[in-house]
Amino acid sequence: MECGEPVEQVALRPGMSVDELVRLLGRAGAYNGGALSRGADIYEKMVRDRETVKFFGLAGAMVPAGMCGIVSDLMERGHIDVLVSTGANLTHDIIEAIGCSHYHGSAACSDVELRHDEINRIYDVFLPNSAFIKFEEFMQDVFSSLDTDRTFSIMELLGEIGRHLDSGILACAAKNDLPVFCPALADSMIGLQYWLFAQTARVTVDAFLDMKALIDICFAAEKAGALIVGGGVPKNFILQSMLVTPKGFDYAVQLTGDRPDLGGLSGATLDEARSWGKVCEEAQTVTVYGDATITLPLLVASVLERLDS
Repeated sequence: MECGEPVEQVALRPGMSVDELVRLLGRAGAYNGGALSRGADIYEKMVRDRETVKFFGLAGAMVPAGMCGIVSDLMERGHIDVLVSTGANLTHDIIEAIGCSHYHGSAACSDVELRHDEINRIYDVFLPNSAFIKFEEFMQDVFSSLDTDRTFSIMELLGEIGRHLDSGILACAAKNDLPVFCPALADSMIGLQYWLFAQTARVTVDAFLDMKALIDICFAAEKAGALIVGGGVPKNFILQSMLVTPKGFDYAVQLTGDRPDLGGLSGATLDEARSWGKVCEEAQTVTVYGDATITLPLLVASVLERLDS
């Protein structure tokens, strides 16, 4: 067995760009710095490939951590064709869009005191109960405006919500007519609010209707690529969508903090997905292990710099 290229020592300098740093990490080539650089290369190819339908998976508490603007900006730039998200991220997106804020907090605090002060903690991010009061009022108003004579898919329901907002992920998706799927919507405050609404009103939501819309997109796609943040339901919903087609994903980049050796989907490598036929045998893939609030901004900033140069 022969050695590969020599590891280049990283030399930093003041004023260097994000893309310069990411490329330097690639020339060093080691560990997850090298994986991040390979991820940027694959993501750049995916975005530049006009035949590729671009999926984006959003899991983990990314919106409370300030990542909402990255997702909506990628939508505006045409770098996302299909978004699959957890209900929690969309809940926090709505909270931001209706004028509420998440706040800097601390993980080293008394959660009992926070409970007494009506403050909810997401690791080191705080969100007061007052935001959920305003959220509930907004959601009930939106649900009350729905047509009671039709059945909505979850994608259509999220589109209706987005049309009532002026900013954020759902608003941007509605403005650009981009589909947003949330297969586990019931597992969120949006789902809870819908259940409360349904106690006194009747608007039908059929979660399985989303499957036709998603599968139609997959069959029509010449090629498919995915940038997956975290794992869980969004990751599986995206990757399994190709199982009913004769194709698989041609590009895939995963940013996760979970380990592969525990057997969970969130840490599973994209190479493993080849065994299922979700990812093509010859697909360009990489999994980058680390905190996605670090790896996502670095990867996207690097690629945007390349595209705008």
